[in-house]
Amino acid sequence: MKALIETIVTPLVDFPDEIVVTEKEEEHKITYHLTVNQTDVGKVIGKNGRIAKAIRTIVYAAGSDSKKRIYLDIM
Repeated sequence: MKALIETIVTPLVDFPDEIVVTEKEEEHKITYHLTVNQTDVGKVIGKNGRIAKAIRTIVYAAGSDSKKRIYLDIM
């Protein structure tokens, strides 16, 4: 899942080397924290959060076979 998130975000940002995806697993959920360069945050979130919503939709669909709920936080 980390590779999927990196693959989606890499073409959107100017500094692809600064993409960091961390995973935090709890009992009933898995949370992925996406951190990018400060200047790229707006590009990842998009106008009115449309790009962030689309990324979350893809990640949630890819993890739908998992028994744990998946969350994506953009830092």
